[in-house]
Amino acid sequence: MSSKIYPIGIQNFEKIRKDGYFYIDKTALIYQMVKTGSYYFLSRPRRFGKSLLISTLEAYFLGKKELFEGLAMEKLEKDWTTYPIFHIDLNTEKYDTRESLDSILNFTLEKWEQQYGTAPSETTFALRFRGLIERAYEQTGQRVVILIDEYDKPMLQAIGNEELQKEFRNTMKAFYSVLKTMDGCIQFAFLTGVTKFGKVSVFSDLNNLDDISMRKQYVDLCGVSEKELHDNLEIELHELADAKELTYGELCNRLREYYDGYHFTYNSIGIYNPFSLLNTFKYREFGSYWFETGTPTYLVELLKKHHYDLERMAHEETSAAVLNSIDSTSDNPIPVIYQSGYLTIKGYDEEFGIYSLGFPNREVEEGFIKFLLPFYANTNAVESEFEI
Repeated sequence: MSSKIYPIGIQNFEKIRKDGYFYIDKTALIYQMVKTGSYYFLSRPRRFGKSLLISTLEAYFLGKKELFEGLAMEKLEKDWTTYPIFHIDLNTEKYDTRESLDSILNFTLEKWEQQYGTAPSETTFALRFRGLIERAYEQTGQRVVILIDEYDKPMLQAIGNEELQKEFRNTMKAFYSVLKTMDGCIQFAFLTGVTKFGKVSVFSDLNNLDDISMRKQYVDLCGVSEKELHDNLEIELHELADAKELTYGELCNRLREYYDGYHFTYNSIGIYNPFSLLNTFKYREFGSYWFETGTPTYLVELLKKHHYDLERMAHEETSAAVLNSIDSTSDNPIPVIYQSGYLTIKGYDEEFGIYSLGFPNREVEEGFIKFLLPFYANTNAVESEFEI
């Protein structure tokens, strides 16, 4: 019987490696990324491994070679240089007031200022961040690495409150603009989030960010591909098939039906939801694991606000420009629904540049009807109307 320990809810790379948890090796892709660019943005749905990716990058840039023993990175990297790291995790706060964002930024900056110092003239968050980057570079002799996890959480939680969202946008826009102005002191920067706010929003000044969210070579940077499933869990697949009294082929088809089907660009491989997949192996039961962890309030509020016709969700069409960036002033909820993982790319018309969207898999489709629909229709699933 398999002895694998599945890292359900564990997002710390060092803990996973030291405590013997199961890990699918993504380090060859990480090496490729860090050696071919400096500024990246990645959008993926919640619980898709973004925080673990950030943690892996942090361990790599801290030169923790021992954590990569047996992984692709061990052979690829020769230098193992240690860099000063600024890791900002915006996933730890509830952003319902302006002070909530200010407090987390102030807490984070103060922690770094204890190490690298401060200056009286640095009176704003952006100036303090800029000064820290400059001093860290001067004091260590190494350019800094900036890792920002869930950069968009304040903006998402303020959907429906335009005044608060505007305040968050202005604060974050100034703060993130430092990434461009301090380019000479920055070795690498990586931002993750569920969504990409564009145009008049926080990214408008960050034209140096390489958005790899729809890049084919990085589709499996988070999540689990079919090849990774069979390369890493072949024994467990047979054990799960026996436990469910299914043939091996039937089990693989059912896993594919329930949890595969995320396509982050057209004509790309499908990606399994890692959270639901690993829970299924751990508990040997099929379930709506991803959905049951909670329906994002921002999505419910957005759908209510724009009276979105839910019957469209299974066969939505949109352009690349709409799909790839969220304008905080727009009335179109489709980019948020797609980037949140409730819709995925099903097809692409190259002549007209139109994407066809639909539910990625059975878990999302059934979960949507069972959990999400009653939540904002305020009734049970049987009686629910499709018009919000």
